[in-house]
Amino acid sequence: MRHILAVMTGATTVAAPALAQVSPTLGVEATTDERRRGLSWSEGRASASGDVLLPVGPVDASARIAAIRGSGRHGGADAVLDLGVGTGWDVGAIRLRATVTGHLFTGARGGMDYVEAGGTASYGIGPLRMTGGAMLAPSQAAIGGSNLHLFADADAGIPGTPVTLVAGIGHSSGGVGDAVRAPARAQRLRPGGDYTNWRLGIEHRQGPLTLALDYTGTDVRRADAFGPFADARHAGDRILGRVQFGL
Repeated sequence: MRHILAVMTGATTVAAPALAQVSPTLGVEATTDERRRGLSWSEGRASASGDVLLPVGPVDASARIAAIRGSGRHGGADAVLDLGVGTGWDVGAIRLRATVTGHLFTGARGGMDYVEAGGTASYGIGPLRMTGGAMLAPSQAAIGGSNLHLFADADAGIPGTPVTLVAGIGHSSGGVGDAVRAPARAQRLRPGGDYTNWRLGIEHRQGPLTLALDYTGTDVRRADAFGPFADARHAGDRILGRVQFGL
């Protein structure tokens, strides 16, 4: 956790002189399941979250807090706070972006906090936008080793309507550390080992309000998952609803 806060504090210090010149973007969300990369972070139960994005020149800082309902995956944590710093730039018609994100867990048993970094490349043509990227969590005791997530997403607005179709696929892999507890900790982000996840969804965007319905799934095999952090019963196919409001 000290390493995460050091990264975020350093970025905030650099950006501080410009804070008075910008306005934050705020949002709240309610969902039937807080799912990330096809895995439930809220025990398969409903969750609420709030987020803020603060752009400062070429850099932006973000924070999101979400209820995760005593998540077994994260040591019984009640909530997770995601702190991020990112920047982006254009190369022709392609938008590149780099980010660092720290995940801090409240009410967790044992050290659950970890950090990851990565980048994306996005390209848009007409109503279609495509994004590919990678996020790497270097070897850390909290996740039992390292974790690499590769992904590709696409969304397309239906012309003349407030409806957007979304789709995505990802693959998580990584190494397992040498510590005695490492194999069980590695099950947090990769229950059963390396796996693939996917998502199909539809969103209705009207002003600041978004209503969404998603189908998410993985190829995680429950028989291969083990230990207190795997929570493989909440890693299968699921249809979930979301309501978002942004300011």
